[in-house]
Amino acid sequence: MLRQLVMHAPRFFNYTSRRLAHGGCGQILITRAYSSAAMSPPSKAIVYDVHGPPDTVTKLVEVPAVEVKEKEVCVKMLAAPINPSDINRIQGVYPVRPNPPAVGGHEGVGEVLSVGSSVTSLSPGDWVIPSPPSFGTWQTYIVKNENVWHKVQKGVPMEYAATITINPLTALLMLEHCVALNSGDAIVQNGATSMVGQCVIQLAKSRGIHSINIIRDRPGVNEVKEMLKNLGADEVFTESELEVKNVKSLLGGIPEPALGFNCVGGNAASLVLKFLRQGGTMVTYGGMSKKPVTVSTSSFIFKDVSLRGFWLQKWLSTDKAEESRGMIDRLLSLVQEGKLKYKMELAPFDDFSTALDKALGKLGSQPKQVIKF
Repeated sequence: MLRQLVMHAPRFFNYTSRRLAHGGCGQILITRAYSSAAMSPPSKAIVYDVHGPPDTVTKLVEVPAVEVKEKEVCVKMLAAPINPSDINRIQGVYPVRPNPPAVGGHEGVGEVLSVGSSVTSLSPGDWVIPSPPSFGTWQTYIVKNENVWHKVQKGVPMEYAATITINPLTALLMLEHCVALNSGDAIVQNGATSMVGQCVIQLAKSRGIHSINIIRDRPGVNEVKEMLKNLGADEVFTESELEVKNVKSLLGGIPEPALGFNCVGGNAASLVLKFLRQGGTMVTYGGMSKKPVTVSTSSFIFKDVSLRGFWLQKWLSTDKAEESRGMIDRLLSLVQEGKLKYKMELAPFDDFSTALDKALGKLGSQPKQVIKF
């Protein structure tokens, strides 16, 4: 990994590069000198040298062998997703991002290929994920310290192991850490078809919590509603269906929600607020519409609503690594029990450019893209 190579400068590292024609994208050949030691295999990686449009600035590079030091683990990557935050990091707009040149990707799953002489917790053949998530997962081999990796069971489908540490964990934390909820309570959310949204529906259902879900108007909306209800959604409304004077009249026997989740902003956020009960809380964790959250004065004065944000990166930065690993194990157990699922599409590493186009929305609405190495 290019970023790792720069970080590994003390290992007698130096390199040169040159750009070659390679299937329409630049390829870099890197030469380096290194000490005699245990080495990883050569790797291939998706790298960006500058911030910018991901479909323009990313390219395939070949990375030579990297030294595996005594406390390090060499992992052969199996799968890694393309997340919105990955795209934002490449664009240079995400608050926490590596400095270019860097390898893309922030989560994934791999198989331990070899371990350093002082590694005790992992063995070749183990499946591992970087936990907390770690930069540079869009490559075939990664060498990092033993404490970066968390062992997971091999029986989990690899696409779920590859995607468990960001979106499902966000859903679980928001449900459990923002407002105290009991069985019979309700939540409301927009962006219900997102991976976080799908996880919220299922995790809420497992606790006996009702979910009211808001989606954008789109072709095939009835199929989308059916999909979400099959996951456990109590109600699913399009934004246009909520253009009524009193949205709470649509709830039937569902109680007014105490908690709302907003990942869209704009009108979709206002609709979440309209559903909230007296003293309810709306948590914003995304802004896909790039429109501001607007709140009426009456909502603050007469409904006493609260607004707050949630950012997984910040939560993980407060010495929560071990706690998060326990929660990840819980989530993977739900996957194995068939109680947590979401739509994904596996894409071969050799066809990364198509998967990226899908993730960028250039080919219409698509499932989460997960690269298979």
